[in-house]
Amino acid sequence: MVDGFNLLGRESIYIAVTVLLVIFLYAYIVYLYRAQRKGLVDYEKYSNLVLNDDINDELLESRTNRKDKKRGEK
Repeated sequence: MVDGFNLLGRESIYIAVTVLLVIFLYAYIVYLYRAQRKGLVDYEKYSNLVLNDDINDELLESRTNRKDKKRGEK
């Protein structure tokens, strides 16, 4: 222990986990932004799900369309 800071202490593990979670959060935000910008996913379409959530409303996207986009097909 050097000046009250233990490398394997509770405080250092807390800081390391917090930094790791912040890195994951920013990586996920960048992923969402890039997917939106490339046109792979339209998140504005999903925001309308809150308003159009009745059982008889139109589907947002079909399953085959979503699978084709994941494969890179248009």
